[in-house]
Amino acid sequence: MNLLGIDIGSSSVKCAVLRNGKVHGKIVHAPFPTRRDGVKVEVEPPAMLKAVAKAAHDAGAKKVDAIALSVMSPSWVAMDAKGNPLTPIVTHQDRRSVKEAHALEKRVGKEKYLHLAGTRPFPGGISSTTWAWYLKHEPQRLRKAELIGHLNTFLHRQLTGARVVDPSNASFMGVFSTLDLGGWSDELLEAVGGKKSQLPEIRQGDEIGGNLSASAARQLGLTPGTPMLLGVVDGSAAMLAAGAKSGQLLNVCGSTDVLALCTDRPRPNERLLTRALGVDRLWVSVSTIAAAGSAIQWAKEQLFADLDWPAFDKLMKRLARRGAAKGKRSASDSEAASVRFDPYLAGDRMSIDQKQAAFTGLTLASTREKMLEAVLDSLAHASAARLQLLRETGTRIDPRVVVTGGAGNNGVFHRDWPGKWKFHKEDEATLRGLAKLSPRN
Repeated sequence: MNLLGIDIGSSSVKCAVLRNGKVHGKIVHAPFPTRRDGVKVEVEPPAMLKAVAKAAHDAGAKKVDAIALSVMSPSWVAMDAKGNPLTPIVTHQDRRSVKEAHALEKRVGKEKYLHLAGTRPFPGGISSTTWAWYLKHEPQRLRKAELIGHLNTFLHRQLTGARVVDPSNASFMGVFSTLDLGGWSDELLEAVGGKKSQLPEIRQGDEIGGNLSASAARQLGLTPGTPMLLGVVDGSAAMLAAGAKSGQLLNVCGSTDVLALCTDRPRPNERLLTRALGVDRLWVSVSTIAAAGSAIQWAKEQLFADLDWPAFDKLMKRLARRGAAKGKRSASDSEAASVRFDPYLAGDRMSIDQKQAAFTGLTLASTREKMLEAVLDSLAHASAARLQLLRETGTRIDPRVVVTGGAGNNGVFHRDWPGKWKFHKEDEATLRGLAKLSPRN
């Protein structure tokens, strides 16, 4: 079977033909702009559609058996009766809705919310907080809202006319009964102030949501009537490539570092995201470092702009090794107790009240190398600390870890993991995972 895989991340669309479970031919990229205004992070829907069309065209697949879709999530957007966007696409990096998050949790109750939605209402990271923000601050925008969803819902409405969403994206909306896959929750919806009639139909990610309209086919350079699968969250697609068995660990090391554990027995934790995989009765427990690879890039641009990337990479690996040796010495060591860094340049997706990054322990003797070493040490520590949270879910963890993403080779993120692990690098895991979404209908 030939599929056209479309993978939408936080900065670009990747597209490739998938044949017999493998990426066939070239992988094309089409970037799109993201607007950042303080704590607001948005993408304009027309720019997203343009990038999707360009990527599909450049992939050169005029005739395929189906389209398989993965998307960044949350990616909240409100649409009118014709599927036209009424709001920007609000991404997972958005942090405007802290007050709304507190209000939602207070209305429902912390424990009850956690056991209904599978997670706390983290600002931006669970898009019910975004929905509540728009209802409070820009109600005029939502007066014509007939459909509320994420990016895959928007693309289906635009390209096939369908009103659909898969369980993985539904989980991130914060109004879905995640732990039992029981559908939209009346209680959570009431807390937000939304209507069930505004929500899409929930269907499995490997089901056909609709077929390309003639106009959409022209935009994408494909055949009219081509089936389009519901698709899943990008992390779910990568987990499918990893095998999607209970106990499987997946570490996506990119701009954001995502550590995900597949399970068939979800147990929520207030410091984790518990969400549906998107296909079958499987779930994923997730812990995220919001600024991981992006923190390293920030350090390169702000502290070492004079170095090219190969030189910076060499320096970074040397400092990471030095940090590992430092960690074995006494905590009272003056070097170990010098410069420290809190790694919250993009906030904290695991907290309602948003944290900020900061250096501490700086003196006139501090150098930029010490500052970079502090950044690397903080990321290594934060990566390792998540393992205990995942163990607390009760799912037995397989020591074989699938790693994907461009930041997975820098020697930082697994440096401080306790115990013995076997790391397997999987290139293009998201696209390869989409190849496993054979249409069930």
